[in-house]
Amino acid sequence: MKPLEALFFGYIYQMNTPQTPPPDNHMVWAILSTILCCMPLGIVAIIKASKVEQLWYQGFHAEAQKAADDAKKWSIYSAVSIGALILLYFIVMIIILALQGAASF
Repeated sequence: MKPLEALFFGYIYQMNTPQTPPPDNHMVWAILSTILCCMPLGIVAIIKASKVEQLWYQGFHAEAQKAADDAKKWSIYSAVSIGALILLYFIVMIIILALQGAASF
């Protein structure tokens, strides 16, 4: 019998071993990126973040870490996409203003 197992009425029960805490699921960043940035990418981040603790406590530590990394990645994609869209907006506005200025001559 292993040292962390106990025998009760003919059944072997595994004693609770102390576990390390699950990785950070980045749920706050996923929610903020959904509300403030790009909603479709933020929703993907929320879905990935919500799976972290469930996978961790089921014993799938590698999958939980991957889900946490994916949640962070999708939150960053959401934040970068809104920055890129704002930059694109300003570039288009500058081009439109330049064309209007050129047309007035």
